[in-house]
Amino acid sequence: MASPALKKSYKCVQSLQQFYTGGPYAVASDNSFLICACNDTIKIVDLSNASIKSTIEGDSEPVTALALSPNNNFLFSASHSRQIRVWELSTLKCLRSWKGHEGPVMGMACDASGGLLATAGADRKVLVWDVDGGFCTHYFKGHKGVVTSIMFHPDPNRLLLFSGGDDASIKVWNLTRKKCLSTLEKHQSAITSMAISEDGWTLLSAGRDKVVNLWNLHDYGCMTTIPMFESLEALCIIGPESPFAACLASLTYPQTKKRNDVPSINFITVGERGLVRIWSSDRALCLFEQKSSDIAVSSDNEDSKRGFTSAMILPASQELLCVTADQQFFLYYPEESEGSLNVVLRKRFVGYNEEIADMKFLGDEEQFLAVSTSVEQVRVYDLTSMSCSYVLAGHTDVILCLDSCVSSSGRTLIVTGSKDNSVRLWDCQSKACVGVGIGHMGAVGAVALSKKHRNFFVSGSSDRTLKVWHFDGVSDNNEEVLTLKAKAVVAAHDKDINSLAVAPNDSLVCSGSQDRTACIWRLPDLVSVVTLKGHKRGIWSVEFSPVDHCVITASGDKTIKIWAISDGSCLKTFEGHTSSVLRATFLTRGTQFVSCGADGLVKLWTVKTNECIATYDQHEDKIWALAVGKKTEMLATGGGDAVINLWHDSTASDKEEAFRKEEEGVLRGQELENALIDAEYTRAIQIAFELHRPHKLLELFGDLCRKSDAQDQIGKAVKALAKEERRLLFEYVRDWNTKPKFCHIAQYVLFRAFCVLSPAEILEIKGIGELLEGLISYSQRHFDRVDRLERSTFMFDCTLTGMSVIEPEGNEGRSEDKDARLSIGANSEQLSEIDSMEQEQQHEEMKEKRSSKKRKNKSRDATSKKVKGVTDI
Repeated sequence: MASPALKKSYKCVQSLQQFYTGGPYAVASDNSFLICACNDTIKIVDLSNASIKSTIEGDSEPVTALALSPNNNFLFSASHSRQIRVWELSTLKCLRSWKGHEGPVMGMACDASGGLLATAGADRKVLVWDVDGGFCTHYFKGHKGVVTSIMFHPDPNRLLLFSGGDDASIKVWNLTRKKCLSTLEKHQSAITSMAISEDGWTLLSAGRDKVVNLWNLHDYGCMTTIPMFESLEALCIIGPESPFAACLASLTYPQTKKRNDVPSINFITVGERGLVRIWSSDRALCLFEQKSSDIAVSSDNEDSKRGFTSAMILPASQELLCVTADQQFFLYYPEESEGSLNVVLRKRFVGYNEEIADMKFLGDEEQFLAVSTSVEQVRVYDLTSMSCSYVLAGHTDVILCLDSCVSSSGRTLIVTGSKDNSVRLWDCQSKACVGVGIGHMGAVGAVALSKKHRNFFVSGSSDRTLKVWHFDGVSDNNEEVLTLKAKAVVAAHDKDINSLAVAPNDSLVCSGSQDRTACIWRLPDLVSVVTLKGHKRGIWSVEFSPVDHCVITASGDKTIKIWAISDGSCLKTFEGHTSSVLRATFLTRGTQFVSCGADGLVKLWTVKTNECIATYDQHEDKIWALAVGKKTEMLATGGGDAVINLWHDSTASDKEEAFRKEEEGVLRGQELENALIDAEYTRAIQIAFELHRPHKLLELFGDLCRKSDAQDQIGKAVKALAKEERRLLFEYVRDWNTKPKFCHIAQYVLFRAFCVLSPAEILEIKGIGELLEGLISYSQRHFDRVDRLERSTFMFDCTLTGMSVIEPEGNEGRSEDKDARLSIGANSEQLSEIDSMEQEQQHEEMKEKRSSKKRKNKSRDATSKKVKGVTDI
């Protein structure tokens, strides 16, 4: 069998990032994008695939209110800093900002014309602002508590503003008269939502007092109160063009008495129960109630109550968008089947995944990804749209680990381990739990499914035991959840078990623990085979090689080791991570492996050479989860930053791209040479910029500087450059200017650039300030050098003139030239005599110095002899 081609690079092709942490949001009128508050930033999300299009950085304070202008051109935001900002969405620039409230802004609304912005504050005030001028046009006081909701009347001819607060009252403000027309007091709790009927004369209000009130806007009286039996968070009126209205019209309902004094309005409510319900106002009757939802309340425990926090009818598609308390967006669409109405969850976007613990690809085609996060559900993502396709709910605590396989019957199975000390088996086709295993005394931190027979799985727990579970009794037609029984149990380690792996032939299982050891056990009886000792910290990941009799382990001691199964010896050790290695998985038939760790890095290794051939940094926190596709060997990584990255093998594409660039470079290089032969300097300079060849450009500009028409040629070439190429030109000129050898070329090109380009065009160049600073310092040095040279030449001329060696400037006759020549000859003879006399004088002085030195030496010798004689006596 031919050896597999080694992978050299991976590329991150898709990324699912957090974009909503709760709070305000806004939807574009054409349903093209969604704007969400994500901590102190604002995310603009594409509604088709949940990808983040843009991010607007805030002022380091949580965002409290958002609103869009009717034409989707402007965004209004407010944060805890009380600063109100207006953003232009095309450029993402803040046009203006101001402060007006004494407390945080809790709600915003823009009128139909887009010229007025109303803000509701925690300071019990309602303010109306002129958007263009940024000044306050209306200042309303009267609420006794925090103003939680605000809304303009949809009819632009009726200048009315409605505000609701936690003082259980609604106030109607007349913008023309600048006063409160009426105070609507019928609720007993905070107002959470308001809506206006299609005819514009009925106001519906919902609150946490579990009722909906209908108000007549002619006399502002309450027409009726409808009990809801749950705390409401939002209500939406169903318009005549809505698909919900079409489905409701074709259904039959129980005959109930209608009230003639109440208009017939159908509306949707959502609240703490997590169910969508449709009501009729004139009958005070619930026309439809959703049967089940994975966010519905399952018990009376307050911690388990998730429910909905907001809802709205999308303006373009008329779908129902619901927001949950755990930061999910549900898109519902109505369907009529067998004479009954049903709301179908068409799309689900998860705004915040929290910390990702584990993930696995599903099915043979690997089009879905199962993810376990810091919740009690498994979220299954469709990789084509990156939306959450469905969830598997059943655990009562956080899911820590999962594994998947395709059974012999073709069903995709998922096994999960949770902090509730149980393991569960799921069928992806029915999206239901088919088996539950109870028996562990601690959190289940590791599970591994059979690789060959696919009829059992192994679980490891913080109670330090391993259990083998068989699910032969689970059939395709099981409607009840079966209780799984453990076939074998063993006390495996001294500390928590972090990871499990089953051998490809189902004969062995390997367990990694915090006690710094990995143990290999024979299946199905869990008989100990060998213990792998050598790591200095706990082991986080274990896996069998798909072809060799060896095991790979990843540890908290920053190393990865490969062990022989036969004798438990360490074959290889890999070092390179700067923190704990949390996952390691084989690739390319066991010849390579990929690892990830607490340093946020993904590394690709070659086993034979012990070499790390690629390192990727796409995470900002620990990478806990790593999944590898068996068919495509696609990678998925996720961790503490709540980001899921998908990686595709780009070895072949990178090689093709490099070959294409090389081929293109050769062709363009030939075009450059042809342009030089044809003396087409403008085109040659353009090609040199495209090929990023600064040395060739220097040669071109050097040749042009020596030509008579250099000014026109260089000016033409500079004028034809694009913005990015002009920036490159200034960068190259800056570099050339640092070398005295090329500074004259740089200065000439710079001079022509300043002559040809206008100041506005120069200022448009990105980073021009820094480039000019680099040019100024070296240019000043070059000019100082030229000034010194020029001054030295003037001093030389002055000296020669003073010595009458050169004649002074001016036009003089031939006689004067002759006299000058004679005087110069005479002077030269005098200078030669003077030089000879000076040489003789210097010779005499040297003689005198030598004779004086001899006399001194003789006197020193005599003195030394006398001293020696005295010492001898």
